[in-house]
Amino acid sequence: MQWYSVAALLTVLTSSQGILTTLSQSNGGYKYDYATVPFLAEAFKLAVSSLLLWREIRTSPSMRMTTDWRSVRLYPIPSIIYLIHNNVQFATLTYVDTSTYQIMGNLKIVTTGILFRLFLRRKLTNLQWMAIVLLAVGTTTSQVKGCGEASCESLFSAPIQGYMLGILSACMSALAGVYTEFLMKKNNDSLYWQNVQLYTFGVIFNMARLLLDDFQGGFEKGPWWQRLFDGYTITTWMVVLNLGSTGLLVSWLMKYADNIVKVYSTSMAMLLTMVLSIYLFNFKPTLQLFLGIIICMMSLHMYFAPPTMLVDYPPNAKAAPENLKEITIERKSDS
Repeated sequence: MQWYSVAALLTVLTSSQGILTTLSQSNGGYKYDYATVPFLAEAFKLAVSSLLLWREIRTSPSMRMTTDWRSVRLYPIPSIIYLIHNNVQFATLTYVDTSTYQIMGNLKIVTTGILFRLFLRRKLTNLQWMAIVLLAVGTTTSQVKGCGEASCESLFSAPIQGYMLGILSACMSALAGVYTEFLMKKNNDSLYWQNVQLYTFGVIFNMARLLLDDFQGGFEKGPWWQRLFDGYTITTWMVVLNLGSTGLLVSWLMKYADNIVKVYSTSMAMLLTMVLSIYLFNFKPTLQLFLGIIICMMSLHMYFAPPTMLVDYPPNAKAAPENLKEITIERKSDS
């Protein structure tokens, strides 16, 4: 399967995630415990990866599985980073409003490129760096509201702690993605074996979060496993399956493509969600949205197109070597 097919599918699934989550609400709220959704999604990814690993073991006995503890102990780290990131998110939202937080979240596009270069030693051309910056500008432009609205004034009125936490949140998100790519590519282990290790720890950490929520609430609603499926509807199960499928596609991209492809997929998904919301939720399109889409499309072309499509070489640049060859032959004949 080609990486761009997986990236396109990831864009569609990611864009539908927010729409399905909105549709799963009832009277503006959730009848189910939203904390159970990531747990069930991790369990779904673990089950699918285990099944695919079992099938691969039967069909390909020569597949590689590193079981050394020094390798296995690295797999809880992404879950720990995401756990810290979630806490930083909540802390950031105590200082800034939601729209400001969403705009600052686009910093993860640039921080992913920086960490991609520093930790994975992947060199990017100047055009690719410009494309990454353009992508961040495009997504930010699409999210900025009209300057006549009150929310526009709050963009630069938050305390300095909010901006510092927003930058930290972007760095943590980028670090988790870059570290996951490092894990997936550090050896030739089976993708499904690597997924089993990742999602096993994902299930454990999400289970620990549910237990912590019960302790903090004094078990007023009972233990989490007794109310795991309370309030679930068909739409809620679609949210779980969508979130789980998205995670499986991301791991494939980390193994066979890279973080930048994932960043472009999720950024395009955000724009696609806005466009779909026009028809589904009567969302009013703005000039900023159309400008953002144009800028992101330019960025997409600039990053992935061959340099020969982006730069026009002078007509005589290719003819120069032939002329030089002819002059050399003439000099030999004169002597």
